[in-house]
Amino acid sequence: MSKRISRRRVFYIPGYDPIHPRRYRELYRKESAAQAEVSGYDITLKPQDKNASSARYGWQVDARIEGGETHADIAVLVWSDIVRGSMEQGILATYGQLIRTAWTYIASGALFRLMRLRKGPVIAALYPVGFLILQLLIALGLAWGAGRLLSLIHPWAAWAGLALVPLVLGWFRRKDNRFFAYYLMHDYAYSARWRGANPPDLEARMAEFADEIAQALQEDSDEVLVVGHSSGAHLAVSILADLIRAGRVPEGGPELSFLSLGQVVPMVSFLPRAERLRADLAYLSTRGELAWVDVTAPGDGCAFALCDPVAVSGVAPESGKRWPLVLSAAFTQTLSPERWKELRWRFFRLHFQYLCAFDRPGDYDYFRITAGPKTLAERFAGRQPSQSRIEKPVNRFTSTAA
Repeated sequence: MSKRISRRRVFYIPGYDPIHPRRYRELYRKESAAQAEVSGYDITLKPQDKNASSARYGWQVDARIEGGETHADIAVLVWSDIVRGSMEQGILATYGQLIRTAWTYIASGALFRLMRLRKGPVIAALYPVGFLILQLLIALGLAWGAGRLLSLIHPWAAWAGLALVPLVLGWFRRKDNRFFAYYLMHDYAYSARWRGANPPDLEARMAEFADEIAQALQEDSDEVLVVGHSSGAHLAVSILADLIRAGRVPEGGPELSFLSLGQVVPMVSFLPRAERLRADLAYLSTRGELAWVDVTAPGDGCAFALCDPVAVSGVAPESGKRWPLVLSAAFTQTLSPERWKELRWRFFRLHFQYLCAFDRPGDYDYFRITAGPKTLAERFAGRQPSQSRIEKPVNRFTSTAA
């Protein structure tokens, strides 16, 4: 007989995102209401308990789903301040990042191996490089045209046209909330700068996250669920591996579950100095202390859809591999044709669809997982992995020893 979950702690680890975590509360509030209307369950949000042990930004959820009543405390493990710090680069420094990042991925061979997995996320990685170069060409072209006109007044006046270059580049920078070129450049440069290793400030923050999850595992909950989205997925892998290695997952405590969504693990694990991540992937894939389900969708061009992050990174153990269970959110099936047509070319919005409502839901439902009466392991017990998953190891760098 299955155990009904009445209390759950959820820790959400976002990707490379500089925005305040309230955006995730508002997204949960809006989308959970939409999913409840489609799926016929009840779900309500309340502010975080003032007496809660967590100092993180969060909220509470009460739900009646599948005949059970469940209370969930959801916390966002914030590293947006680190992200904002890494984005405080001027225009010239960003072009320097472009050169270093492109060289790191090309010279290491990672770029070409990543293309053998999925072209979508590689194109997404190349987009800021191409668009920033285009911006520079436009600026130089306008400066050249202005110089030609000014030369009619005096030959030396032509040089004044160069003043347009910083003005045009500055305009593009101010409009980056539409183009996302600078944002994406900073994102890829963040990992490439350390060639796959975690910067010291991020390692320190991850240790704080581990402490908070460990504390929750000592408290009165039925399940502790860690959700890692986008680049937050590979942070979660290392955090959970550290917890288990250190013996901080108590026997008889809450069930420990890990849900990775829209992961981009290969963008980091394929880099030369990602030994820590590769070791953590190999370790976590064999552990019985947790259940790990990885959900992606081929319709998400920003994720390595259906790529087993352990196997493609070349670190799958010869025996004893348990995780992850690789599943597809199947956007073309779980979204109506009208909804899919509306979202199909909104790439960044689709990358967040895992956290949103589906108007033709399948067995993946973010709100049933986070607020329903079943653990992650029970919900997907007996579920076969996606037949179209990719497991072929193509990583050149497979060392797990720093």
